[in-house]
Amino acid sequence: MNAENDEQKMVAATMTVDSAAGDDRATERNPGTRAPGFIQKSSLLRLGWQAGIFVVGLAVIGVGIAMLVLPGPGWLVIFGGMAIWATEFAWAQIVLRWTRRKVTEAAQRALDPGVRRRNIILTTALLLIITALAGIYLWNFGIAAP
Repeated sequence: MNAENDEQKMVAATMTVDSAAGDDRATERNPGTRAPGFIQKSSLLRLGWQAGIFVVGLAVIGVGIAMLVLPGPGWLVIFGGMAIWATEFAWAQIVLRWTRRKVTEAAQRALDPGVRRRNIILTTALLLIITALAGIYLWNFGIAAP
């Protein structure tokens, strides 16, 4: 009996350490609905809830798409709309997790000193080429006032 209690304490301690270490499996939720219990009990309420979540998420994503060409944080708003959908739809949770993982990987690659050095060199070279071409154009044709 005492051995079982010790084993249960060890398992609990291991799970606590894994969760505290930021284990991805501990922080990710299983795909599914987050609707209140009384809504989940009725199929008609559940359908209405899902339709409402879909419409609100679609509106937010539509505003985000408009912000891609207008001033505003378009991608941030689009991801916000996906997060709204992810509260109800399993496919949106999967897409949001995949996107979050890819953005984290890209950020890690961008912070690599070798990659940063290469990007700075390429950007500087491109700016020098553009400046030289603009200078050649202005030298040959000048600026003509209308």
